[in-house]
Amino acid sequence: MTALPEKDPVTGKYPEPAEGEPVVHAHAGAPKADGAVRVATVNVNGIRASHRKGMREWFAGRGVDVLTLQEVRAPADVTAQLVREIVGEDWDEVHLADAVAAAKGRAGVAIASRFPLGEVRTGIADADGYFDDAGRWIEADLRLPDGSPLTVVSAYVHSGEVDTPKQEDKYRFLDEMVRRLSELAAGEGHALVTGDLNVGHTELDIKNWKGNVKKAGFLPEERAYFDRFFGELGFTDVHRALAGPVPGPYTWWSMRGKAFDNDAGWRIDYHMATAGLAERATTAVVDRAPSWGTRFSDHAPLVVDYQF
Repeated sequence: MTALPEKDPVTGKYPEPAEGEPVVHAHAGAPKADGAVRVATVNVNGIRASHRKGMREWFAGRGVDVLTLQEVRAPADVTAQLVREIVGEDWDEVHLADAVAAAKGRAGVAIASRFPLGEVRTGIADADGYFDDAGRWIEADLRLPDGSPLTVVSAYVHSGEVDTPKQEDKYRFLDEMVRRLSELAAGEGHALVTGDLNVGHTELDIKNWKGNVKKAGFLPEERAYFDRFFGELGFTDVHRALAGPVPGPYTWWSMRGKAFDNDAGWRIDYHMATAGLAERATTAVVDRAPSWGTRFSDHAPLVVDYQF
């Protein structure tokens, strides 16, 4: 494993790299067991920007097999080019599916895989097609090393805003998620829903939860959907199951102020797995950047190993 620079003994933080020095990520070169499938999800906050800010350096040697992206905010040809540059020589082939939002420069989700993709479905298949071109949901079928089928989803739920049409759209999308997750749970094979779901489920998921109970992202009505996802619908919050009842580990921090330095974050990025797949999850890691200045996004990748 690549050695980390030493933390400052006073601040307890990693130093910013000198100009021209490579960024060393905490889990660079992390071992991966034979037969493990490593799935990473990250909101890139614009793939052009994340590519420019060092996403390739994070990906190199990380051993990721499937990568799901949210808030790509780029046309399909640009996404394809930048994804290939990000994965570099780590993959012999890149299999890519994306859903571009009709609103230019907004949303956009994608799935990249070392494994060949089967059927790809864009949009959450709502009956009236309201979200068809929203760039917030894409599914791809693939085969796992043991031959079993897996449906992977990259999802980007609306951030919402209380008492506005944005919040109405968020609830409408969450309603569609209830329907689609129920269908996925009833299907053959495994299902894995990943992405930026823009809701902290419990008080453990937000550092300053008391100040956010009346704000979008932590409203009781929003959290009730997640009670259903992880209850009656039979999905497992893989990250929480492996981390246990601890604060966070957070996946998003505001770019403003000292939120990142003080770890005043939100856990809003998820791996939601059907029961059989969740049982195969062995490790879940948030690839938090060494320092504020070495972040390639305001979100950190959530990386999970599934053993086959």
